[in-house]
Amino acid sequence: MKKMWFTLAVIGLGAAPAIQAQTFPTADPVIRQMWQQGMGDGSQVYPLAQTLMDSIGPRLTGTPGYVRAAEWLESLYDSWDVDVERHEYGTWRGWERGITHVDLIEPRVRTLNATMMAWSPGSGGVIDAEVIALPTLTSEADVEAWLPQVAGKVVAISFPEPTCRAPESWEARATPASYERMQAERSAAEQSWTRSLLMAAGMQQGSGRGAEAVLAQRLEQAGAAAVFRALWSDGWGADKIFDASTEDVATIQLSCEDYGLVTRLAMNEQSPHVRINAEAEFTETVPAFNVVATMPGTELPDEYVLLGAHLDSWDGASGATDNGTGTIMMLEAARILKTVYPNPRRTIVIGHWDAEERGLIGSNNFQADHPEIMDGLQSAFNQDNGTWRVDYIRMMGFAEAGSHFARWFSAIPPEITQHIELDIPGLPESGGSDHMSFLCVPAPSFRFQSDYPDYRQYTWHTGIDTFDKIVFDDLRNNATLAAMVAYMASEDPERVSRQTVELPTQRPEGPMRVSRRTQNAPSIGQWPQCRTPRRSFNN
Repeated sequence: MKKMWFTLAVIGLGAAPAIQAQTFPTADPVIRQMWQQGMGDGSQVYPLAQTLMDSIGPRLTGTPGYVRAAEWLESLYDSWDVDVERHEYGTWRGWERGITHVDLIEPRVRTLNATMMAWSPGSGGVIDAEVIALPTLTSEADVEAWLPQVAGKVVAISFPEPTCRAPESWEARATPASYERMQAERSAAEQSWTRSLLMAAGMQQGSGRGAEAVLAQRLEQAGAAAVFRALWSDGWGADKIFDASTEDVATIQLSCEDYGLVTRLAMNEQSPHVRINAEAEFTETVPAFNVVATMPGTELPDEYVLLGAHLDSWDGASGATDNGTGTIMMLEAARILKTVYPNPRRTIVIGHWDAEERGLIGSNNFQADHPEIMDGLQSAFNQDNGTWRVDYIRMMGFAEAGSHFARWFSAIPPEITQHIELDIPGLPESGGSDHMSFLCVPAPSFRFQSDYPDYRQYTWHTGIDTFDKIVFDDLRNNATLAAMVAYMASEDPERVSRQTVELPTQRPEGPMRVSRRTQNAPSIGQWPQCRTPRRSFNN
């Protein structure tokens, strides 16, 4: 079955059209062959991506989807004669998603756009129930009077957006007065809803998501039949889909439009009833693991170049741009390296990390469990933000990293490098992705970044993060870049220094206040600190 996935994908698509580089800065035959493999007829990014996103699909930690993806990766590395193993670091809660089907049956019939949230219980069969919305609550007495009324009901607890029209549409087409009125009315309504939400959750303050999680548990204890939630992503048809907090009743995410429909019906006393069939199964505790491939170094086997991207994803869609594209980028880079540069000077490691979405757990455990790699790390390169061409790399505060990147880039065709801004020396980030697990050591760890706006709005953790959003010319470019940089770092006659810049004690004003691409503020005063690794779902 492992080989069938790959074979069918290759048969379904011919080789990518060759893209000619106008300029090779050096006569290095390895760089030229990497270009042909990555940007020309040798490219495999399309069949690899189609198999991962369409056939295997989402890869939530602890689910069969993650295991299928791991098995597929292992089969590919085996077929390429690349050493691969699972780095087990702990355990996770086993869970398998089934179908989610929700219909509005009163006062009219409509099939709703609904997805059970991750790690949610199922509905335990078909449920027919009335939907009620969170009322205005101003005191504990209001809450105590309302809670008995939720028994046997489906309760809608998220703020119902008054408009699911994308903000840029409002700005471009509405009159200024209309736009301002909509914003003012929405703000007032959301503030009122949030006050009731916090009151119902028994909280004085906190985020909306946090309060919803607490309230969902209270409703479960009060006998609610199910819980409806919604989190709009400020885009046409785009909704964030995260995890449930209930243990016995289904928590279901509705689209912005359909959540608004059922809550308006409930708030206007028009008695909405729904029929729910949501299937899920909790299984035994399962191993938690990364998939790690290795190409041993021939001259400096105890020094390492690390390519990484997280394999796990949320499962409201296919996890295509978060982080299927990063996974394919590093997988294709590994294939290119094995084909063109099979005997690297330094050891090259390719890490497909687990549980990034739960707090960089897989990469953090790898860092803690492999001090020899951290001690010998030449450089780590991570990718985790969408489909567009890499255009920004921050030196993360490593004072001398810029000179190495300058040498590496001097050998790479300008068709790739001309798009990339190097931030030298930059500052380390205070948050982000798996590069932070190694940056804290401190070990030179860098992030290949692409432009962000529509990723945050439309595909990051949404129900439309699917195969069709991938830009394959850019994915070929990125995979080729990763292979070339890994090759240059492996061959570099010098180690990348761990000398770091002195961090400012006050947050600077202007463009450095927030990272140009990550939306994470730079670290101020103290270098990012390593954390005790989390080893299970419960700790």
